[in-house]
Amino acid sequence: MRTFVVVTLLALSTAASSTSLGDAATAPITVAVSGLRSSKGKVGCALFTGPRGFPKDPNAASQRLWCKIDQGAATCAFEPVAAGTYAVACFHDENDNGKIDTGLFGIPTEGTVVSNHAKGTFGPPKYDDAKFAFSAQPMTLALRMGY
Repeated sequence: MRTFVVVTLLALSTAASSTSLGDAATAPITVAVSGLRSSKGKVGCALFTGPRGFPKDPNAASQRLWCKIDQGAATCAFEPVAAGTYAVACFHDENDNGKIDTGLFGIPTEGTVVSNHAKGTFGPPKYDDAKFAFSAQPMTLALRMGY
C-alpha cells in the first residue's frame, strides 16, 4: 500500500511539473504594420484573447501598445504571450489624441487593420474572422493599414 501511495504522489508531482513547465512557455508576437499614409502620430495595437470588446474596446485587450512610426511603418511586440488563440487590432492615431476618430455613422477616419486582414460587413470585423492560433513560438504578423 505504501509503495502505491509513493508512486501515486510521484506521478502527480511529475504531472504538475509538466503542466507548470508547459504553462510557462511564452514568446513574443510581433506586429509589423505597413502602409501608413503619414508618419504623424503613433500606432495603437491591442491583443485580444476572445471576442469581448474586439476590436473597439482596448480596455478589453490583454495587452495594449503604442508604437512609433518610422518611414510609413510601425512595429509592436507583445510579450510575454502564452500559447492560445488571439486576435490583434491596430489603428493609426494620426492626430495623436489617444483614440480612434470616427466620422458619420461611426466609420473610422483614421487607419485600421486587424489580424488576418479581416473585414466587417456593416460594422467592425468579428473576432472569429481575425483570430489565429499561437504556439508560444516567436511569430510576426505582417499587416497593411487600411484607410
